[in-house]
Amino acid sequence: MFLDQTYLFTPGPTPIPNKINAAMARPMIGHRSPDFSVLIEDVATRLEPIFGTKHPVMILTSSGTSALEAAVVNTIHEGDHAIVIVAGSFGDRLATIAENYGASVHRLNVEWGKSCTPEMLEAFIDELGDTPIKAVFGTFNETSTGVLNPIHALGQVVKTKTDALFIVDGVSCIGAVPVDMENDHVDILVTSSQKALMLPPGLAFAAFSDRGLQAIRECPERRFYLDLKRYVDTYEKQKSTPFTPAVSLIQGAQAVCDMIEEEGWENVIKRHLLLRDMLRAGIRELGLPLLTSEEDASPTVTAVKPEGIAAPAIQKALKKDFAITIAGGQKDLKGKIFRIGHMGYCTPFDVLKVLSALEMTLAKFGQAPHFGAAVKKAEEVYVKNV
Repeated sequence: MFLDQTYLFTPGPTPIPNKINAAMARPMIGHRSPDFSVLIEDVATRLEPIFGTKHPVMILTSSGTSALEAAVVNTIHEGDHAIVIVAGSFGDRLATIAENYGASVHRLNVEWGKSCTPEMLEAFIDELGDTPIKAVFGTFNETSTGVLNPIHALGQVVKTKTDALFIVDGVSCIGAVPVDMENDHVDILVTSSQKALMLPPGLAFAAFSDRGLQAIRECPERRFYLDLKRYVDTYEKQKSTPFTPAVSLIQGAQAVCDMIEEEGWENVIKRHLLLRDMLRAGIRELGLPLLTSEEDASPTVTAVKPEGIAAPAIQKALKKDFAITIAGGQKDLKGKIFRIGHMGYCTPFDVLKVLSALEMTLAKFGQAPHFGAAVKKAEEVYVKNV
């Protein structure tokens, strides 16, 4: 077989469209030139509707984890109290970052595979009584479990019950889901480039509400490269970045904006919901248990907890036989689940590919053949919704 034709279905990095590759291959421009100022202003403002903000989106040359750390170090002073919703590996990472900066972290632990409900958050805040909460940190889409948390409802609780900032990790869903920072009461929203935004790893993005921006300007904590105030000031004064940017990746981000606008933002959102529903319908038809409920299911990544066949064995067989790369479980779920990413440059036909490969893989491991069954079920979902 031509196994040089590889298929990437991880929840990051994700496939990169040819149009974006071509944009990243354009001739280099000076990062302190007028050409770059035009480029970054174009990208920063065209990203606004994707983040649901009215402020230009700041662009950092770094990873998604750096954006999470920036969100902490630009708002939290040592000793400040913070609530962190921990519903998976990345919620745990966010809590650890805050703890490393000396915050008094109150972990709201949620069973992995389930979302944090507004009732859970409200009860947790009540338990803390008069504790002065500086910030509530939440993960919009928990990549490790395939759960989408109800950020709008959680933001309402934060707004009603506290004076805290609401800071959200949107790394594995921004570019695929709707968000309105004002109506959702989100003060800082961060993501990275290699997920739904269809770019290689290397860029991080941060968006703010008015209140979030004020908190960043007033934060006394020492920081340098991750000083978001420095990014905002440099952008406002010079339409540039305070440090050397990844120019080629930002050229690619401009092409991302082109592609999203060509498809239409509402259509991008609908496509991701369709991909989720097609994949989940096919997985159920194969008799594979899904980790999450329908109401908690992410539109960008699906977690499957197989019975009778080890998840890593399925993962390895897909790679060996079909050059399909999916992801395994992390931390508490390592070896127990596999995860299929379906975000960014992904189409309904891509979902049919991975389902077809799963049908043949399960038969290889001795399960009763379901050839065509999962594909048929996914096609039915497609026809019903398109």
